[in-house]
Amino acid sequence: MDFLFNKTFGMLSGMLGYRSSRNKVVMSNIANMDSPDYRPKDYVFKSTLDKALADVNSLALAKTDKKHLPALQDEISDKDFKVVETGDKVKMDDEMTSLAENHLMYNLTVEMLARKFKGLSTVLKETK
Repeated sequence: MDFLFNKTFGMLSGMLGYRSSRNKVVMSNIANMDSPDYRPKDYVFKSTLDKALADVNSLALAKTDKKHLPALQDEISDKDFKVVETGDKVKMDDEMTSLAENHLMYNLTVEMLARKFKGLSTVLKETK
């Protein structure tokens, strides 16, 4: 059954979780905009992605036999994201832009999941 629910589902599910968490952080920034000494927060993802890409490129395994299986890559999980302060004060325009971008990416991820399930449904109907 694993062939039906490959890594794509796990990745998309993780993206939905990330987008939901990021939405909470941005909304918290907006809610605390007028709080004295409040600094905006955001998830740090770029450094985690850069590190993962560097690790993949620098540690390529040599296959000495065609029967060797490819190396599995570690997946990036939500534990790899950190919420950090990103500036001196909350700027409403920046937060609203982040919120809109996050909303679009969330909807895109939901659409991708829906299409994946529709494809599986079509395959199952055709095999009857």
